[in-house]
Amino acid sequence: MTAFDPTTLAASDLVARMRDGLSARSVMEAFLDRIETVNPQVNAIVSLRPREELIAEAEAHESAPHPGPLAGMPIAVKDLVETQGIRTTFGSPVFADHVPEADALVAARLKAAGAILIGKTNTPEWGHGSHSFNPIFGATRNPYDLTRSAGGSSGGAGAALATRMLPLADGSDMMGSLRNPAAFNNVYGFRPSWGLVPKDAGDETFLSTLSTEGPMARSPRDVALLLSVLAGPNPQVPFGRQPEDFTARFGESLAGKRIGWLGDWGGAYPTEPGILETVEQALQVFETLGATVEPVAPPFAADDLWTAWTTLRAGLNANTKRALRDDPEKRALTKPESLWEIEQGSGLPMAAFFDAARIRSDWYSRAATLFTQFDALVLPSAQVWPFPFDWRWPSTIAGKAMDSYHRWMEIVVPVSLAGLPCMGLPAGFSDSGLPMGLQLFGPTGSDAAILAMSDAYHRATDWPGQRPPALAHP
Repeated sequence: MTAFDPTTLAASDLVARMRDGLSARSVMEAFLDRIETVNPQVNAIVSLRPREELIAEAEAHESAPHPGPLAGMPIAVKDLVETQGIRTTFGSPVFADHVPEADALVAARLKAAGAILIGKTNTPEWGHGSHSFNPIFGATRNPYDLTRSAGGSSGGAGAALATRMLPLADGSDMMGSLRNPAAFNNVYGFRPSWGLVPKDAGDETFLSTLSTEGPMARSPRDVALLLSVLAGPNPQVPFGRQPEDFTARFGESLAGKRIGWLGDWGGAYPTEPGILETVEQALQVFETLGATVEPVAPPFAADDLWTAWTTLRAGLNANTKRALRDDPEKRALTKPESLWEIEQGSGLPMAAFFDAARIRSDWYSRAATLFTQFDALVLPSAQVWPFPFDWRWPSTIAGKAMDSYHRWMEIVVPVSLAGLPCMGLPAGFSDSGLPMGLQLFGPTGSDAAILAMSDAYHRATDWPGQRPPALAHP
C-alpha cells in the first residue's frame, strides 16, 4: 500500500484534511521532502527557510490552532513581494542581500490567513520578461521538459505547482506573468479585475494601473480559495473592489454561453505551429458543455494597442526605476532589458502618455461592447511553445523577427491594457509533450463568472492531472 502523501492533494482538500486533524507538521515535512527531491532539478523555489524553523512553526500552529482558511499551509511567495525576515531580491544583484523589515500586502494577507511562508519563488530580474532567470538564482526549468523555460515572471510559482512542491502560489501580472507561466506549466493562473487585489501603499497608486497580483493553482476551486485571501480593498490606496464568494457560481451550466474566439487577431500575432489548433481543440470542450464558440474579427487595431501598451509601460518603468539608471553602481548591476525599458520611457512627453491612455480608454469601451454579445472571449496564452531555458527571449516567431524583448508576448496585451479578469487555462500539449494554455476573459467584475466557466472546463479535462513525466510521484 502506498503511503499517504499530502502533496498529492488539491489545496482545498488539504485544508479540509487539516481541519479534520491532519497535522501541520506532517504537511510541512511532506512538502519539504518534495522540495528537497525535485527543486534541484527545476530551480523554482529560492531562499528556502531552514527546515528546523519551518517544522517548529508548523508545530506552533498545532498547539495554537489558527482559524484562517490557509492555517498551517506551506506557501512560498514570489520574489517580487517583500517578506519580513525572508530575503527578497527582485531577481536583482542590487538587492541580493535584501531582507525586508516588513511584509508587503500579499505576504501579510497570506500570514493573516494562517499560511506559513517557507521561502520565495523564482522570477526574472524586476519581473521583466516572461522567462524566469536572473543572475542570483539562475533559470527555472520547465517540469515537462527540463531543457525548456518555465515562463514568467511567475515561472517559479508555476513550476512549483506543477511539481507539487506547493499547494498554492501567488503571482503578479503586468504582461502575462500569471497567464504565460500557467500555460507553460500546465496549471491555472488568474488575473483578477484590476483593483480586486489591491496595491501596497507607499508607491504611486493613481497612474500605475497596469499590473496586479493574483492566484495560481492546479484547479479553479483552489484559485478561488487563494483569491478569497488576497482580494479586498486596501483603504490606503484608491480604486479598491469588494470581494465576493468566488465559488458561488460553480456548477452552473454553460448551456447558452457565448464565447468569442479571437485566434491570432487576424494574423497580427504570429504564433508557432500547433498553438492555434491546440486552443481550438480546447474550445471544443466548451462546446460539448453547451457553450457556443464563434470566431471574432479583430475588434481593435493591434498596432494601436501595442503603441499604447509600450508607452504606458515604459513611462511607468522609467519613473519607478530611474535610480537603476542614474546610479552608476546600480546601472552596472542591472540587466539590459530593464535599462532599455527605462531609456524608452525617459523624457516621454505628457502628450504621448495621454494619447496612450486615450487609446486604452477606447479599447476598454470597445471591449465592453463586445461583452454585450459574448459572455467571454478567448486568446492563446502565448505565441510560442516553451523555449530553451538558455535563451534570453524568443527573437523570432514563425519567421517574424521580434523587435523587443517582450514583443513575443504581445498576445496578452489586450487583457492587460483593459485590466480585465482573465483565467489562464491549460489547453493541452504539443506532439512533443510541451504544455500550452488559453486566456478566457470577461468584462470587469465578472471574476466569479470566469472562475465558474473555468471550473466546468477543469472538471471536463483536468489537464494538471497529467503530471510532468520525469518528476511525477510514484
